[in-house]
Amino acid sequence: MKRLFNKIRQKFSGSDDFELPGEGDSGYVEIPPEGVAPPARAKIAVRPFVIEEFSDIKPILDALREGYTISLVNIRPLKDKDLVELKRAINKLKKTCEAVEGDIAGFGDDWIALTPSFARIHRESTSSGGSFEGPGDDL
Repeated sequence: MKRLFNKIRQKFSGSDDFELPGEGDSGYVEIPPEGVAPPARAKIAVRPFVIEEFSDIKPILDALREGYTISLVNIRPLKDKDLVELKRAINKLKKTCEAVEGDIAGFGDDWIALTPSFARIHRESTSSGGSFEGPGDDL
């Protein structure tokens, strides 16, 4: 069988430098999908954001979708300006968090935290009086 492959190889290529799978060190070469560069030891970033208007959520959503950023978001400026826009922004953040299987929680009156799928937010039990709000609590 090997001789047959060698004859075919010589007819088509005219050289003997072709190796059959299993003859070299490895029979496989890993090729990443097009347009996707493998992260070189991707590090996790904890990044602060401030929401002053609804359009300020775009970089937060981008960081969440990327998957390597834990976002700490100050919602105080939008809370003082427009509660309807704040609720709209938080709903958009919640939906995106659910889509990427991340986690979102409010802490204190002016902050929310968003994590990608690899992390979860610790929540204190309500009986102990902790300041973390669960996913169903109003922010």
